[in-house]
Amino acid sequence: MFDVIIAGCGPTGAMLAAELRLHDVRVLVLEKETEPVSFVRIVGLHIRSLELMAMRGLLDRLLERGRQRPVGGIFAAIPKPAPEGLDSAHAYLLGIPQPVIDHLLEEHAIELGAQVRRGCAVAGFEHDDEGVTVDLADGTQLRSRYLVGCDGGRSTVRKLLGVGFPGEPARTETLMGEMEVGVPQEEIAAKVTEIRETNKVFSLGPFGEGVYRVVVPTAGVGEDRAEPTLEDFKQGLRAIAGTDFGVHSPRWLSRFGDATRLAERYRVGRVLLAGDAAHIHPPAGGQGLNLGVQDAVNLGWKLAAQIRGWAPETLLDTYQTERHPVAEDVLDNTRAQVQLHSTEPGSQALRRLLTELMDFDEVNRYLIEKITAIGIRYDFGEGPDLLGRRLRDIDLKQGRLYDRLRRGRGLVLDRTERLAVEGWSDRVDLIADPAAALDVPAILLRPDGYVAWIGEDQRDLDAHLARWFGKPAN
Repeated sequence: MFDVIIAGCGPTGAMLAAELRLHDVRVLVLEKETEPVSFVRIVGLHIRSLELMAMRGLLDRLLERGRQRPVGGIFAAIPKPAPEGLDSAHAYLLGIPQPVIDHLLEEHAIELGAQVRRGCAVAGFEHDDEGVTVDLADGTQLRSRYLVGCDGGRSTVRKLLGVGFPGEPARTETLMGEMEVGVPQEEIAAKVTEIRETNKVFSLGPFGEGVYRVVVPTAGVGEDRAEPTLEDFKQGLRAIAGTDFGVHSPRWLSRFGDATRLAERYRVGRVLLAGDAAHIHPPAGGQGLNLGVQDAVNLGWKLAAQIRGWAPETLLDTYQTERHPVAEDVLDNTRAQVQLHSTEPGSQALRRLLTELMDFDEVNRYLIEKITAIGIRYDFGEGPDLLGRRLRDIDLKQGRLYDRLRRGRGLVLDRTERLAVEGWSDRVDLIADPAAALDVPAILLRPDGYVAWIGEDQRDLDAHLARWFGKPAN
């Protein structure tokens, strides 16, 4: 019997498996595809995700395979530079091929002891007060204490669970692919510049080795949602540009819509949802993968605490209370960005107005912090502004803060040198460092790096340790 079965080995599922293994939870990841994704689509890791990777010792591996670029211009592709002094040691966007991040996160989970089985699709399940019985497509049955659906926007787990997925269906569709072209780059560049004066979604640019990345909005939504053909791309290009640029020899072709939906619940008994299984939205701002990975890090330590037996009664419920509003906000800001991409006169007027407003540093900073998730503040009650926010990586007398969070444990950083974590030392580390770069006496960090307490009184700290890490050990 497993402690947790995860359906789906994309970035969310793999990250969740790794987080659970930090606490010796027995994890099995089921992936219906027999082979990892092969097409080389570039995805972007935002600041908060980069911080999480640094906290788990993964960032150097990612940096070797990705390309850093400024975070300016990521809200609705409005070309404004990144604001100065963003509160992070990783204030950049990391472009990285999708297969690379998929492989690295799966490899990380396996290194920590997770089992991954490919070619295994969840066909059904039954859950009771003791666990979940999972039926596979080949007739095999497996038993676990919990099941987590990380199986994408068309999640089988969500559908079988009967959780509503309200929102808006796709009203527009965009084709994306990589292929070669048959006309000179100068001709392409001039035409693209002309079109993008009014159509910010369209793009056609060199990707390397003679291959071009092509993004073409289409009229309407295809009924069958089948993979597009090269002819579909040619027709779309002719409709927008008056020419198909002689495109040929595609590497990969795909389509995506602007459907926007959010699961009504993230948990029913012993079955949970994360990533695209819980929320889908247009790719504006490149937030989807990041949102899923951040779901996984929020959920991992809480589910592990439940399994290990030290979780406070309501801890697992905070997964939904914290992450559901974050997804709501992402859905809203992508809706807004889609409107700003529209070629309608009203939308174009609104885009011009927002472009002017983003010249104000406060507006630009607010939108960048929203997209990159460093502006998130969970509701932990009344307190200083830092309460409920993540803490940037800071210097300590011995190394860096994020290096001390690799084991997925809580952490008290104490500048007073008077505090203790007796009774919780199996779950929480203590660093006494009067020189730490903090403006407060002491903080309690959760395993996901969010500040759960600020103060200097031992009894107050003990109360908050109990709130987040359960009863002290005998």
